[in-house]
Order: sequence, then C-alpha cells, then structure tokens
Amino acid sequence: LQVPRVPSQPTASSESRRFTNKHSKKALKASLTLGILLGMFFVAWLPFFVTNVTQAVCGCVPAGFFDVLTWLGYCNSTMNPIIYPLFMRDFKRAMGKFLPCCRRSGEPRPSAISLSMRNSNSGARAATSLKNVL
Repeated sequence: LQVPRVPSQPTASSESRRFTNKHSKKALKASLTLGILLGMFFVAWLPFFVTNVTQAVCGCVPAGFFDVLTWLGYCNSTMNPIIYPLFMRDFKRAMGKFLPCCRRSGEPRPSAISLSMRNSNSGARAATSLKNVL
C-alpha cells in the first residue's frame, strides 16, 4: 500500500523565511547604528565626565586639558548628522527631499503649501482653496 503524500507548500515557508531574514537584517542594521551612536557618545563624553569629577575632588586638572575634553564632547554633536545618513536609508531619503544638494535631478522641491497641507488634517478641498487664495 502506498500512502498518498500531501504536497508541501514551499512557497509559504520560503516567504516566511524571506520575511524573517528581511526583518532580522533590519534589526541587525538598527542595532549596529545604535551601537555606533552610543559608542561615539561614550568615547566623546566619558573622558569629560571623569575629568569633571576628578576636578571636583582634587582640583588637579589643567584648564586647557578640560577645554579639550569639552570640545571633544561638542564634536560628538557634529558627528550625529554625519552618522545618521550613513546608516539610515529613511533619514537619507527625508533629507534628500529638502536639501538641494541631495535631491535627484528629476525630483521637484516640495513647496511650503504642500508641506503644511500634508501635515495638517485638512483635505484636498482646503488645499485647492488655499492655492486659489495665494
């Protein structure tokens, strides 16, 4: 006797595997970005805070060294706008819409009216009446 086989559904399992791989890649990339941002924060600000506590306890830190560590922390703030576009595609797309240097050649610049209408809860009728007024 032969037992009839039930046809397997390889497409469903491969789709779910593909879905899982896609989300695990996104989670890995998000973890990497967060790790880099936090690592940069600690490298930039930890020496400042340790020196600040040392200065409060013994008062033996030279003023020039303290200033250098303060500026190292400030440099962290300048690194964030560089790190975000490198690792986050959504951030890159959003900035590309508003910065002329990052916009594609065929892409028009959004107008202030379209931006305000997109962010408000008004419908298409209000948008046309506002355009007629202006």
